[in-house]
Amino acid sequence: MKKAPLYSRSPRRQPTSSVTAASAVTASGDGGEVVAAPAHLSRKGWRGRIARHERWVWGVAMLTMLGLVFFIARGQTTQPAFTAKQIDALVRQSLEEKPLPSHSVKAYEAVRGSVVRVLGLMTEGDEGDDNGPAPAAGDKQKSASAAGKGGEGHVERGIGTGVVIIDNGTILTNLHVVQGARRIKVTFADGHVSDAQVINVQPANDLAVLRAKSIPDDLQAATMRSTADLLPGDEVLAVGFPFGIGPSASAGVVSGLRREFNSPDGQQIITNLIQFDAAANPGNSGGPLVTNDGAVVGIVTAILNPSRQRTFIGIGFAVPIENAAAGAGMPPF
Repeated sequence: MKKAPLYSRSPRRQPTSSVTAASAVTASGDGGEVVAAPAHLSRKGWRGRIARHERWVWGVAMLTMLGLVFFIARGQTTQPAFTAKQIDALVRQSLEEKPLPSHSVKAYEAVRGSVVRVLGLMTEGDEGDDNGPAPAAGDKQKSASAAGKGGEGHVERGIGTGVVIIDNGTILTNLHVVQGARRIKVTFADGHVSDAQVINVQPANDLAVLRAKSIPDDLQAATMRSTADLLPGDEVLAVGFPFGIGPSASAGVVSGLRREFNSPDGQQIITNLIQFDAAANPGNSGGPLVTNDGAVVGIVTAILNPSRQRTFIGIGFAVPIENAAAGAGMPPF
């Protein structure tokens, strides 16, 4: 009887060469048995499993490689955290190489575009009223020359300072700087010169509001700040034209608040003043008293001086900006 052929339990594999095909099967006689392939070609082991799941294996391998690349790159770019001591050393080194500007420098830069030189003029031979009470640092500087700086037919009566509070050319200054003047000229920060006229006065605080007839392009108005939180010891800057020189800046502190000042002739008492020790001299009157952030808190109006030398001895006074702004019709802070 003819025997049924026997098959290997392993799946058939196509022969890759004549040698492989020959060794895969042997015949025995006429209808002899078919013999199983050698053990090294069987897929029952780990190689067989890999072959059956080849796509999954490659996927896992690729993910593993990407993960290794990510962690290696992260390890190369991540910097170690700085200690507080290292940060402090870096800051000190940076400040040594490029120091920060002082508070006074920043305050001056913030306000200088708004500071103007105010010149009161009188007609030659006109006696006038000698500039009124003039409680400040004697800002009257009469010229012996008719031409002088005032122009033909005019002489200087008073030199002072003003500060632009509205960019349409509205300027705050002291009343005694312009009182009795027949003509007023203002010089802006960029050199532009214009005539100006008085549009309002506040005699109780020795203040005058001017309006320039022409203004430069991009005129800056000063920033004003309430004095409600101002305290003795706060740093301030007085900016103006002492003796006509300037603009000049002098730094100091607030020495006191709500002070009272009697004019030299005893005809006027000004109250609720800011006392400060930043140097102020004739010509500073009407200029701004500025905080470290560049905001105007007062208008310089007087210095206390027991002698007739009209020089600064360390006590100056400024009208709070709230009073000054009210004189210009501006709402309170």
